[in-house]
Amino acid sequence: MKRFFTLLITLVLTVSLFASCGLRDDDKDADGKTVLKVAVLESAYGKKMWEDVAAAYEADHQDIKIELTAEKNLEDVIGSKMKSGDYPDVVHLATGREAGLTETMVRENSLADISDILDEKVFGEEKTVKEKLIDGFTDTAATHPYGDDKMYMAPMFYGPCGLFYNAALFAEKNWSLPTTWDEMWELGQKAEVENIALFTYPTAGYFDSLIYALLCETGGVDFYNDCMQYKEGVWDDKNAREALDIVARLASYTEPTTVANANNDNYLKNQQLVLDNKALFMPNGTWVSGEMADAPRAEGFKWGFMALPAIESDKDRYSYTYFEQIWVPENADHKDEAKDFIAYLYSDKAVKIFAESGAIQPIQGVSDMLEGENKLFYSIYDTGAKAVMGGFAATNPVEGVSMVDTLFGTVNSIVSGDKTVDEWQEAIGKASDSLRKALKK
Repeated sequence: MKRFFTLLITLVLTVSLFASCGLRDDDKDADGKTVLKVAVLESAYGKKMWEDVAAAYEADHQDIKIELTAEKNLEDVIGSKMKSGDYPDVVHLATGREAGLTETMVRENSLADISDILDEKVFGEEKTVKEKLIDGFTDTAATHPYGDDKMYMAPMFYGPCGLFYNAALFAEKNWSLPTTWDEMWELGQKAEVENIALFTYPTAGYFDSLIYALLCETGGVDFYNDCMQYKEGVWDDKNAREALDIVARLASYTEPTTVANANNDNYLKNQQLVLDNKALFMPNGTWVSGEMADAPRAEGFKWGFMALPAIESDKDRYSYTYFEQIWVPENADHKDEAKDFIAYLYSDKAVKIFAESGAIQPIQGVSDMLEGENKLFYSIYDTGAKAVMGGFAATNPVEGVSMVDTLFGTVNSIVSGDKTVDEWQEAIGKASDSLRKALKK
C-alpha cells in the first residue's frame, strides 16, 4: 500500500510537471507579448479606425498585442463573458444605451479609478492628457459618476450643439452675431422689419441642449448639476426662472408655423426655415448639415454655428455637447496597460485616425485637423465657449412623470401661449420633487 501511494504521488507530480511545461501565461501571446483586450462599440464610424489605432499602438509598443473586439451588439458579446469572469481591459461603451451595461457597471462599483490618466504624458508628446483635453470634459457626472474627485470614465467622441444660422445672410445684411441676450433681442427687432423671424426649432425636444446651456449661463455649472440631481427647491431659484424667461422671450420671436411642424413628421420644414432665410437661428447639432444636405436653400447659403449668447458681456457662453465614454473594468487583468492605451488615444496620431472617420475627440485645437463644415462646428470651444455635458440623473420609473415632457415638451405650449411661465415653472418643480424621491442609489 505504501508503495502504491508513492507511485501515485510520483505520477501526479510527473503529470503536473509536463502540464506545466506545456502551458504558457494566458496573458501572453506566442511571442511573449502582453495581450491587452480592447472592446469597442462598432458605431456609425465603423471599426476600421479602431483597427488602425490598435495597429499604431502596437507599432509604438512592441511588448503589447491588442486583442480587439468591435461589435454593434457589444453588450451581448462581452456581458456574458464578464459574468463568467472574463473581463476586457478597455471598454468603449457610452451611457444612455438601451442595454444599460455601462450604467450597471457604475451601480455595481465595477469601474476602475483611472484619474491618473489625466497626468500621464501623451505618447511621443510633451503635453499631459489633461492639458490636451478641452476644459469641462473631465468634470461631469459621466466622468465622475460617484460625485467625488475620481475619474472612472474618460471622454471620447463628441458632438457640440448650439445655434445654427445662414452666415451669408448675416454678411448680406451686415448684421453682427449677438454675443449677449440683449443683443439677441435687438437683432430680433431688426429681423422683424425684414419679415424674418429670429428663431425656430425642429421639435421641442431640441430644447434639451439649449436649456442645459442656459442653466449654466444663469447659475453656473454647480447650479446646473443641482438641477440634474433634482435638488430640493432648485427650480424655484431665480437662476432657473431667468433661464425659463429667456426661453419664453425666444418664444415671442419664434416663426409662426414652427409649432404646427414641430413633430417627427414635419420637423424638417422648421429646419428649412433657416435655409430659406425665413428664420435666423435654430438649436441643433452637428448632424444637421448632413441631414439637410440635399435640401433647397437661399442663394449663397453657408452654415454658421455659435454658442448661446451670454447673459452679460463679461459672463461665460456655453454650448452643450454629447460625448461618449471609455472605461476600465475593476476586474481587468491589465489596468496599468489599459490606462496607458487610453492615454494614447489622445495622441495627435490617434486623433487624426479617428477624425478621418468623422469621430472627433475633445482635444484643444482639434479643429486645426478638420476641414469644411466640421472645422467650423468643432472650433466652437476654441473661441471661448465653455462646454456643458450630462443630463438628468437616472431614477426608477415614476408613473405619469417625465422631466423630458415637462421641461422640454411644454415649450410648444409656451410658444402658442397655452401655458404661462409660472405654470411651466410649477410643473417642473413638481416633476423634480417626484423624481428626487425615485433617484437610483
